[in-house]
Amino acid sequence: MRLEGSTILILGGSGLVGHAVARRLLGFRPARLVLVALREPEVRRAAEELRRQGAGDTGIDVAWGDVFLPAELAQLDRAAIAADPARRAALVADLFGDFTDDVLRRSLFYQVLDRHRPDAVVDCLNTATAFAYQNVYQSIQELLVAARQGGVTAELAERHVLTLPLPQLIRHLQIATEAFQRTGVGMYVKIGTSGTGGMGFNIPYTHSEERPSRMLLTKSALAGAHSLLLFLLARTPGAPATKEIKPTAVVGWREICYGPIKRAGRALRRVDCPQPLPLARAFAPGARGWRDTGEPIVSVYADTGENGFFARQEFETVTSLGSMELITPEEIADYVVTELQGRPTGHDVVAALDGATSGPTYRAGVVRAAALAKLAQLERQHEVRSVAFEFLGPPRLTKRLYETQILSELVPSVEALAQATPSDLARRAAALMARDSDLRSTILSIGLPIVVPGEQVYRGETILMPPGDGDPEAAIGRGWVDLRAPNCAVWIARARRIMAQAEARSQAAGTGSDEDWEAIAPEEPISPARLAAWVFQYEDAGQRIKR
Repeated sequence: MRLEGSTILILGGSGLVGHAVARRLLGFRPARLVLVALREPEVRRAAEELRRQGAGDTGIDVAWGDVFLPAELAQLDRAAIAADPARRAALVADLFGDFTDDVLRRSLFYQVLDRHRPDAVVDCLNTATAFAYQNVYQSIQELLVAARQGGVTAELAERHVLTLPLPQLIRHLQIATEAFQRTGVGMYVKIGTSGTGGMGFNIPYTHSEERPSRMLLTKSALAGAHSLLLFLLARTPGAPATKEIKPTAVVGWREICYGPIKRAGRALRRVDCPQPLPLARAFAPGARGWRDTGEPIVSVYADTGENGFFARQEFETVTSLGSMELITPEEIADYVVTELQGRPTGHDVVAALDGATSGPTYRAGVVRAAALAKLAQLERQHEVRSVAFEFLGPPRLTKRLYETQILSELVPSVEALAQATPSDLARRAAALMARDSDLRSTILSIGLPIVVPGEQVYRGETILMPPGDGDPEAAIGRGWVDLRAPNCAVWIARARRIMAQAEARSQAAGTGSDEDWEAIAPEEPISPARLAAWVFQYEDAGQRIKR
């Protein structure tokens, strides 16, 4: 993409890598940089520093808050949200309920993108850390203790589910995917993590006696899950070009200083214990043998951004040869800018996954034809209809296959379907269901109810898509065989669109390899599989874009 004159939004724009990316981008004269950070003071300081360094004509905008939360909660600490019953329940609903348009529009992430409409997004947030370090393991222990005592309350359950990392990551990617498409983002570059600074299970830096700790492995697992979700995003039609740079070393440093040592933005207080205490009572409730000196810890340190302040010996240890070693934020920023320009760096994880995965093959295409022929031959031999058994889930595919199977037994071709009338088609489909007990029973046994005119329904023991809140209409659209006139009209409209596509192809009269050789011809009999695939491609935008 062309960087000059563009708008680029940087998530984590006040952080170590985000700020380095912003500095590099200024040299390409973008129209606007939008810095997004958790807290207002830090992002405003970062913006002012960029202006002092020479932003030129580039506008520097800022936004702040937790982009993983709804906007109305994004300025609050998660502990405060968890302590408030109404806010806690609202967050649980947004994170774990259905992904609706309201959930999307409430998201701070969506609102920021919608407000600024960037050409590209550079995501420097440590997403895996944000979700993994809510400590689901401690929450599990508290929940188990309460369960054994018979005291699992709704509050305790809600507090626990708010520590589950994977559902939060999934909801974030659902929001991101839809937000990117709605706001026209053309490129998304994620700065990921391995979780271990490039080391393996032998990493000596951990959070407990485990080596490595479950918390650290959860972070690594989430980082891997995030990469694969980005791999899917890159294969989504209409989504931005998606890339991930994954540093596997200590990222450092912002500055080398002498001053107060801070943890989570607060200075560490200097405390002292002038006299030793008996071990048996030193840690008893209420024990207090130490005193606060009223002074902060002041020392020399290297500020490594999100990783905190490292003392000289710490910094020397973790960056030593054979340990985590070191990569600078400026090098990462160079990779980001190079990828934004459309030039490969060789460090894009999504491209690496693309190159390493095993896609469709020529041999599989050839033997597929033989397999389909054998399946058809066995159908004829045993006089059965092999339509769908519903193992893919949810049952939208099965619903469409059986609806088109029924249509195929009522009309001879796609052209005939296009000429049918909805009410007549619905009447004939209902009559077929009344007399064809084998087909009817098969559909019901799989778990799909059958709705016929007159608001009547056939149902079996199992319902894969049960009606919610007593209103079946949503479930009908998602996974019931609907033979009523309005749905017959939908299939007739589809047949007419297929006819129009055939007419357009006849005008072109092409025979090159770029032609759609798999297109449905109006005169051919209705094939449930071909019509279902057509719906997935032309209505659901479900076509594959990479191989």
